[in-house]
Amino acid sequence: MSDKQVFIFDTTLRDGEQVPGCKLNHKEKLKVAKGIEALGVDVLEAGFPISSPGDFQAVELISKEIREPIICALSRAVEADVKCAAEALKHAQRPRIHTGIGTSEQHIKYKFKSSPEGIIERAKAAVKYAKSFVEDVEFFAEDAGRTDNVYLAKVIEAVISAGATVVNIPDTTGYCLPYEYGHKIAFLKEHVKNIDKVIISAHCHNDLGLATANSLVGVEHGVRQIECTLNGIGERAGNTSLEEVVMVLKQKYKSKYFTNINTQMLNPLSRLVSESMSMPVQANKAIVGENAFAHSSGIHQDGVIKNRLNYEIINPLDVGVDKSQIVLTARSGRAALAYRAKEVGYELSKDELDIAYRQFIQLADRKKQVESYELETMLSQSFRMVNV
Repeated sequence: MSDKQVFIFDTTLRDGEQVPGCKLNHKEKLKVAKGIEALGVDVLEAGFPISSPGDFQAVELISKEIREPIICALSRAVEADVKCAAEALKHAQRPRIHTGIGTSEQHIKYKFKSSPEGIIERAKAAVKYAKSFVEDVEFFAEDAGRTDNVYLAKVIEAVISAGATVVNIPDTTGYCLPYEYGHKIAFLKEHVKNIDKVIISAHCHNDLGLATANSLVGVEHGVRQIECTLNGIGERAGNTSLEEVVMVLKQKYKSKYFTNINTQMLNPLSRLVSESMSMPVQANKAIVGENAFAHSSGIHQDGVIKNRLNYEIINPLDVGVDKSQIVLTARSGRAALAYRAKEVGYELSKDELDIAYRQFIQLADRKKQVESYELETMLSQSFRMVNV
């Protein structure tokens, strides 16, 4: 394993599907799973088998049909959960059981009504039991973000000794600031015996809008697997956005780290997930939002027309978008009008552009956005088309 590779663990079909209203039927789930497989993810978390017969069947179906990534199923640190996950994964070519338990003082006292020692014993027992079914066992320390680092190190060391191959350090409540999450990973790297023998995974939530930042700071300190979802969907404010971490790694860390993601599939797959789950993507969403490569300000439009790099740090083709959009609004300038006029067949002289711009501004002041057909109608009343 190259120390430069960052594995992408997609949990769109597990954590993402927990969003109210995002439930998929088996046919829809398999279609999305095939898209995720083609995207090139390393691990596909297919579901939480014990949660319902439907989820069990979906994990089983995906295990049969999807062959390239590791297929992962979630379980609590409960024998019945682990056994159910193993049964759902029996057809997987490369199965992984993802089991774990809460480790923060909040969870130990008020969720489990247990003790720190009791939690460690349950964690070890769950990993050992999972190991009796599959070789690849991932352990999650739920609410690690609010867990004392010294105690967290004891838990992680215990589950590694029990056979865990991946240790997941979730910021379950999106509580950590980036420096805090980075320090937590660094502390574990320094204080946990044999941690160099396992993969450290980041599973960050976005309650404070820091999921992407926390995941990337985690990578800088030793994380080599990022757990994420397409469009950043997930519980509450969502999970780390797959498209964001992948493109940051590609744009800003390309000499240090890499992923196996086919980034040209990001935009089409984002739309598939959005449509399948009836979960609209906000227009200003990074990478995959409708406005991510759209320009309406005259200053920006003029700059992009002259050279795309003036205002775009990502080539839209790299993420599956055909081209940048020059959107005509009352804030657009002459350069944008001339550009869009040429697209609909009118190459205007300077004097013609002055006339057209006066007409355009009157139209644009009445509308939020001037569409191509409206521009063409306006121009046809005064000018002759030169391109057909």
